[in-house]
Amino acid sequence: MIPGGRTATARPEGTGTTTARTSDSGAETLFRTSGFGTGPLSRASALVHTLLTTEALLLLAASPGLAGLLLLSPDPANLPLAALCLLPLGPALSAALYALHHRSGDLTELHPARAYLRGWRLNAVPALKLWTPLLAWLTVIAFTLTHFSATGLPGWWALLLGAIGVGSLLWGAHALVLTSLFAFRARDTARLAAYFLFRHGRATLAAASLLVLTAASAGLLTEALPALLAAPLLLSLLHGSRAVIGETRKDFTA
Repeated sequence: MIPGGRTATARPEGTGTTTARTSDSGAETLFRTSGFGTGPLSRASALVHTLLTTEALLLLAASPGLAGLLLLSPDPANLPLAALCLLPLGPALSAALYALHHRSGDLTELHPARAYLRGWRLNAVPALKLWTPLLAWLTVIAFTLTHFSATGLPGWWALLLGAIGVGSLLWGAHALVLTSLFAFRARDTARLAAYFLFRHGRATLAAASLLVLTAASAGLLTEALPALLAAPLLLSLLHGSRAVIGETRKDFTA
């Protein structure tokens, strides 16, 4: 039972899982009996194929907003417009997490595009219910920090706002994983994400390390790099969230 909420169900795995088909072609049957598609090289090829397909679909789904970002000048006054451009990114990331979670390591059972589209259809609205207020809140924090001298607040307020912003991003990472893989109500997902923020410190630290890596790559190299490496970063987020996913499935789903 969710603290103060209800239980829910896991997102259906759809066609991206490795369940056996009821009718196989002769070639697929031969591949299965000969062990084709199950070796280390085949699994690596399947992973690379899934990552590349998921990355391409993620960029395509988020492209309207990313194109808008390219047209904005780096002016603090454009922060609300930047947040608006980032709205499509939430459902795109959620669908990518769904596809990566339900990926197959078997070359004969690869359907990353189908899994991504299914994840987007299932998660677009639930993701926006959490992604939109998170973006709005982060925009308020960023706008305040960029105009901090005009607020007249003491300097320690800036540190406090920065810490709140980082905590909000870490909460958002947990919330994104939960809403991508489980069919909770938005308020229940929000409660669980806050609960796991301290319940599973390692998962939170893993998300924090990915946040630092993303910020460093964008600041030191190019702002486009995190977008181009989104699929591997999301796969790392899933790996770091295994304890969160396992406890949610065991204790908070029907």
